[in-house]
Amino acid sequence: MTLRSFRPRALAAVSLTAVAALTLAACGSSDDSGSDSASGSDATRTVKTAMGDVKVKKAPQRVVVLDTAELDSALTLGVKPVGATHADVTSGFLNYLPKDQVAGIEDVGRMMTPNLEAIAGLKPDLILTSKIRHGDKYAELSKIAPTVMTENTGYPWKENFQVHAEALGKEAEAKMVADGYADHVADVTKALGGKEKVAATEVNMVRFVEGADIRIYGRKNYIATILADVGLGRPAITDQAKDGFSYDVSPEKIDLADADVVFHSTYGDPKKSKETETTGSGLWKNMDAVKNGKVFAVDDQLWIQGIGYTAADKILGELHKSLAK
Repeated sequence: MTLRSFRPRALAAVSLTAVAALTLAACGSSDDSGSDSASGSDATRTVKTAMGDVKVKKAPQRVVVLDTAELDSALTLGVKPVGATHADVTSGFLNYLPKDQVAGIEDVGRMMTPNLEAIAGLKPDLILTSKIRHGDKYAELSKIAPTVMTENTGYPWKENFQVHAEALGKEAEAKMVADGYADHVADVTKALGGKEKVAATEVNMVRFVEGADIRIYGRKNYIATILADVGLGRPAITDQAKDGFSYDVSPEKIDLADADVVFHSTYGDPKKSKETETTGSGLWKNMDAVKNGKVFAVDDQLWIQGIGYTAADKILGELHKSLAK
């Protein structure tokens, strides 16, 4: 089965279609007065967040997002933020996001050091982020606009997406997105030979990080959830990951990353991240996955940094293409 036989999974487009349909339905049942108060645009809802209950507009119009997951969520749900922070990459906003979707979004600084003055200047009516990223700035951000924070990022991305959807007033669209993802997962599993065959294939994800040890990803991170959804097996080394996140090794122990299939990405300079040194070594070249042609370099911005349904949809496509070889 090829990718062409899958049903279209352009999640952002699907959600935009949902937005249009819901808008038309709302127009057909609107009050004749046509006032903002009658349509409920000034009404608020209470969202449960990592910082307690927060009242937000039912239909926020000027949204600022301060991390990559929140940007993915907003765009997936058909909402273009007025402002967003950028990741520490040369492309600014992550390169897997369609350029037409990010065009016009104001850059409000680096992810970990957002420019509060620039955010305030955009007059947002909602700010989306997480406690782990910006909990120390919550008081300042809350003075600018209602701020919805999830506890963490990465591993709980599906739960976080639901919080984002509630804050944005896009619960119906969120269900369509989640259902579409589940369908795509089922298609990929089937195309790769079914649950039993997929489970027998052990996969590792390795990340070369500038300024840090090499990471063999465990079971509690974003990419691991996608591998688990497809039903892929994971080697025993993943169970040694600290807090389930990653088991870190030096180039001299890279053979611990061996598996039936190895995906790897690089954050930063290939030489400074030890990618060049490691992939040129005898230990790497002697791994079964390498000798069997089952090692695949993937885009770090998509596979590791994206954290959302739009990224996940693209990853599923790449998983199918690689594992079907």
